[in-house]
Amino acid sequence: MSAALLNRLKPAVSVAIRPWSCKPPRIEPSSAASARLYSGLMEPGAPLFRQLFESESSTYTYLLADTDTGEAVLIDPVLETVDRDLQLITELGLTLKVACKHQVFLLSCLLGDACEFRSFAGHSTALDDDDDDDDDDDGLFSAVNTHCHADHITGSGLLKKKVFGLKSAISRHSGAAADLLLSEGDRIRFGKHSLTVRETPGHTDGCVTYVTEDERMAFTGDALLIRGCGRTDFQQGSAQRLYESVHQKIFSLPGHCFVYPAHDYKGQSVSTVEEEKKFNPRLTKTLHEFVSIMNNLKLPKPQKIDISVPANLVCGLHDI
Repeated sequence: MSAALLNRLKPAVSVAIRPWSCKPPRIEPSSAASARLYSGLMEPGAPLFRQLFESESSTYTYLLADTDTGEAVLIDPVLETVDRDLQLITELGLTLKVACKHQVFLLSCLLGDACEFRSFAGHSTALDDDDDDDDDDDGLFSAVNTHCHADHITGSGLLKKKVFGLKSAISRHSGAAADLLLSEGDRIRFGKHSLTVRETPGHTDGCVTYVTEDERMAFTGDALLIRGCGRTDFQQGSAQRLYESVHQKIFSLPGHCFVYPAHDYKGQSVSTVEEEKKFNPRLTKTLHEFVSIMNNLKLPKPQKIDISVPANLVCGLHDI
């Protein structure tokens, strides 16, 4: 090859190899790209984070933990993958823990009878922002659910059988049994980190979104999916409520906030609030258009709905 030709190729070669440089590019904190860096590499002081997948129902389970204390929260565990999740938790030296601000509930189940929940009147776990005393939190260990699922059985019940002292948690509006019933503004603390509950009904009455304290990550359940949303034609579904929930409680988060849904059926794992506000084919419509779309989906019912819903109403303990 002639020297003249080599000199002509040098600029093109330089440009081609630049993206593969070992030195990472500078990324402004407010950009969507920085959110992707946050997910992939995490930042100093950020919680440990794992996204786990169950292939039959295309469900995501999320593990968050404080790297200093080892306290962890498991979001939307699935019955079939409980052993996998527990193995990972053990390998990482973590302890499942939840502490819920505002109210603590006592679970009383006697020989298969209906579960009774009694609120401790006036009792609070005292998890205010300036309260570092965790004495009231001892023994509150949990796996939390974003809603009462219709396509799979929650792993919470089996986890309770396998892990002494573990507690289950779900929205108080779900109609489901759990040790802790969550409401708007409740905080789930694990070490120095926390998740805040935002009620996002519409797919079901009891849907909630869990948001990290820095509003960099939102676990949206079935309320908001990647370029989609949960159906609204069963389980107290309401297209209008879902539209309002997403726009008021999720789209109000910073644009770079990561959206981690409960499901994905196309191989996608994460989005951002900004992306969904721009590109979600349903939720970028007007309310009237959205309601019309949702009312005409004509979807078949989930294959496991007749098994999953009754089981999940009793914390996944049905026939376990």
